[in-house]
Amino acid sequence: MKVAFVQDWLVVDGGAEKVAKEIINCFDAVSIFSLIDFLSDKDREEILGGRKSTTSFLQKFPNAKNGYRNYFPLFPTAIESLDFSGFDLIISSSYAVAKGIKTTKNQTHICYCHSPIRYAWDLEDEYLSHVGFFKRTVAKIFLSYIRKWDVKTANRATHYLTNSHYVAERIKRIYNREATVIYPPVDTTSFAFESQKDNYYFTSARMVAYKKMDVIVKAFAELPELKLIVSGDGPELEKLKQLATKNVEFIGFVEKSSLIQSMQKAKAFILAAEEDFGITSIEAQSCGTPVIAYKKGGYLETVVEQKTGLFFEHQTPESIAKSIRSFEALKTPFNAVDFKTNVEKFSIERFRKEFKTFLSQHGFPTNK
Repeated sequence: MKVAFVQDWLVVDGGAEKVAKEIINCFDAVSIFSLIDFLSDKDREEILGGRKSTTSFLQKFPNAKNGYRNYFPLFPTAIESLDFSGFDLIISSSYAVAKGIKTTKNQTHICYCHSPIRYAWDLEDEYLSHVGFFKRTVAKIFLSYIRKWDVKTANRATHYLTNSHYVAERIKRIYNREATVIYPPVDTTSFAFESQKDNYYFTSARMVAYKKMDVIVKAFAELPELKLIVSGDGPELEKLKQLATKNVEFIGFVEKSSLIQSMQKAKAFILAAEEDFGITSIEAQSCGTPVIAYKKGGYLETVVEQKTGLFFEHQTPESIAKSIRSFEALKTPFNAVDFKTNVEKFSIERFRKEFKTFLSQHGFPTNK
């Protein structure tokens, strides 16, 4: 059996790449494809076992490494240009256009869909909020084209897998396809449990608009007696620093070991975005750190209210501050057993087992 794996692009080691690594490792031999591939040597070894992927014509375009998103009108053409003839099984890891690859009726295409294209469907206004009138007008035309192509190609995948019931509902709404939920793999073992906490709250994310870091920072203006430490970098960072009061500390981008230490010692980890899954909420719980999260999206599947964290109802400073006050008033400590029981549902071993079981049920063998 000849197996191919395709992902939209390979640039950094993120959540989709962790899924890619585990899927690729299920097979003794697999050919890898992507629109572009600019992984560092370290990330290439970690994700692809040192292998390189077959790329599209976008690989040779000017500034493709850092500016590939500027070529999004060409993504459909680029993904359709990749040749998968001769393969029996193709597995796509798709959060943009990988699910739209061309196959034949004799091939099986399993799509692990992280989400239908978010900037074309649910987050168009947010992605275009800082773009000038002319660019925004042109982008809307191309996004309309992308949406039509996205729906037209929805049936090119034989089966859909996805990372949460929240995204499965979106796949049903947009593509009218059913999706099997297999939660993504989280390296829970790297985040050692720590019962002794320091007197601060912690949040970490890329500083972009949809992460809603501004409402977390503003919430602590209403809680001057409490301390917030903020980790991460991105285009919104300077704006956030200007919003911050004296009880908010920014530590920028930190290496994984420092991130884990900050997460372990925090009283609670705060998350305000509407996420498809929310991998950092699992990482925090692996440290024994409660999560205070927005009551929507993937967090409803990763956080157990009153057992591993609390929710707030609205993405506003007032709602977050109210939830933090409730957290401060809790009399009963969180239980280590509850954290352990919850995070086990998202382990790497569990992902491997469920993915291989799905393949076996559809007649495809994997390695031992």
